[in-house]
Amino acid sequence: MTPMELWGWPILLGVLGAVFGSFIATIAIRWPEGRGVARGRSACDSCGIPLGAAELVPVLSYLVQRGRCRHCAARIAPSHWWTEVVGLAIGGIAGLAAPGVEGAAGAVFGWLLLALAALDLAAFWLPNGLNAALAVVGLGVGAAGIGAPLAERVLGGVAGFAVLWLVARGYRALRGRQGLGGGDPKLFGAIGCWLGWENLPMVLLAASLIGLAAVLAMLVVGRRVRASDRLPFGVMLALGAWMVWLVPQLLPQPAPPGEVMTWQLAPIDH
Repeated sequence: MTPMELWGWPILLGVLGAVFGSFIATIAIRWPEGRGVARGRSACDSCGIPLGAAELVPVLSYLVQRGRCRHCAARIAPSHWWTEVVGLAIGGIAGLAAPGVEGAAGAVFGWLLLALAALDLAAFWLPNGLNAALAVVGLGVGAAGIGAPLAERVLGGVAGFAVLWLVARGYRALRGRQGLGGGDPKLFGAIGCWLGWENLPMVLLAASLIGLAAVLAMLVVGRRVRASDRLPFGVMLALGAWMVWLVPQLLPQPAPPGEVMTWQLAPIDH
């Protein structure tokens, strides 16, 4: 494999990820406020002046401008920078872990999860339309023969939604209050449409461990945590789901059944 083949794909996906990350950051700020994100030119959120091309370069523009608008000197939300970096990392890592079409699919999976996680973190909101898009794209990838078989994805979508919906209903019946947001079961079902039903327990375990780590971190820094405090469980599901997709890509792939490993010995000169 040439250096271009090895690094070209991760670099391309990384650049695309930074661009998508910039758009996702804008969505996370404007969509919960009811502001349009797909109309007109990009503009400063503080002064409203349209931004030029040099001000829209992901990551670099934020660094060059030191996190402030060039026109009014207002502080640019740090979420722009972080979301762009995470989008870049998702694309680059996916391209390195699984070169080719499967890596591109994994990057798309990560970017859609990033959009949902950013909205959940910003506004405790997992939009139905975005959950549906994640599910439909996942089923489409399965229909194209990439990754988990389509039948496993369909079953995963149904099982994922049903499991968390039952958990939410049971918690409400026992405690008399809502324990999960209405978007969490839909997100878990959409994740099942990507990973298949067999991987859902690992996603739920990973999300739970991430949530526990977040609570412990808050306790360590002295923040008081109460049972009624809200946590963006969608963020944990999204992170857990992408980790469950990524880890198998990094492990050595077993030889196909019936394939025998052979060794080639060099001739010995006498």
